Amino acid sequence: MQRSMLQCLVCGELRGALLPLLPQRCPPPLRRLSHAHRKSRSLRESYQLLQLPEGRDSSQAEVKEAYLHMAKLYHPDSGAATADPALFSQIEEAYRAVLAHLAGQRAEKKEEEEKEDRETKGQAPQHRQYLSYEGVGSGTPSERERRYRQYRVDRATEQVLDYRQGVLERVAAAEEGAVSTRDMRKRSRQIKITQAVERLVEDLILESMARGDFRNLSGSGKPLCKFDHNPYADPMTHNLNRILIDNGYQPQWIVAQKEIRETAEKLRTWLLESRAILGEPLTSAEQARWREHCQAFSENLATLNKKVDDFNLIVPLLSKQMVHFSLQREMDRALRADRERRMKRQREREEERERERTEERDKAKAHQDAGWGFFSWVQNLLK
Repeated sequence: MQRSMLQCLVCGELRGALLPLLPQRCPPPLRRLSHAHRKSRSLRESYQLLQLPEGRDSSQAEVKEAYLHMAKLYHPDSGAATADPALFSQIEEAYRAVLAHLAGQRAEKKEEEEKEDRETKGQAPQHRQYLSYEGVGSGTPSERERRYRQYRVDRATEQVLDYRQGVLERVAAAEEGAVSTRDMRKRSRQIKITQAVERLVEDLILESMARGDFRNLSGSGKPLCKFDHNPYADPMTHNLNRILIDNGYQPQWIVAQKEIRETAEKLRTWLLESRAILGEPLTSAEQARWREHCQAFSENLATLNKKVDDFNLIVPLLSKQMVHFSLQREMDRALRADRERRMKRQREREEERERERTEERDKAKAHQDAGWGFFSWVQNLLK
């Protein structure tokens, strides 16, 4: 009961505050506003009812947003405490009046633009003097005519020069074609002569080979000399290079690479043999010995990695550089190789045992067959 009385009191206060702002009678039809967009009294009241600013013309989106805001407050179905059907009907009429006002403004603006276009149409200069003389020249008509005549003379001169140049080019092309034809014939004749000489030389070589003239030549069966003299090389440098190659000289980085690979292979073999000596599984004493071997291998591997660093500094190609040897990887490789070797030995022993058992069975069967055969022979003899 108290809540309903409070709602009535609030509605009464809002109605009393808004009634002075509402029109007491239906607003007259909206007349078209002047160019200054002066608002009538009813239109100003509509703006005030929608709580829109009067100093400027609001956009259609702003008017719609204001109408939705007022509808949420005063629409009968909104469920708000301020709902009022009479007040909402006045708000709706104000909303329609404002929309009509905005539509009239847009129509008036469009009409003014069309009127301005009609007034300015046909007033642009035609510039008829530029429609003659192919648009050449400027100034008075007499000056433009004089310049146009000079332009025609220059254009005719250029056309004559182009024609003469074309004639000369065609004549030169014809003469060049004749010269090229003569050169081609001469070259073809030379090619024929050269081919004839080559065939003659080849025939003479074949005849000499058939007679055996090439059988007892000096250097027969020996490789060709690979140290042909280079006229552009220094004779001293050429001789030094030949001496170095004959004595097995190799660049420093190749020697270092070979040494690193050989050392790594020796260390791997030593580690594998050290592990093979120990038993499986390892006892406490064997584990201590294995740790000693790993420590020694680690020291040798550090020295080898130092050689790898030195090698990477002198190798000429980036793709030929080497990476460090990893201690853990090398130990895993040694253990894996030892395990594979032990498994291989075990398989070989098992195969050997199986082979021995098979041979024993075959021998026993052979003896049994021999005894049974002798017994059968005796039975047949007694019969």
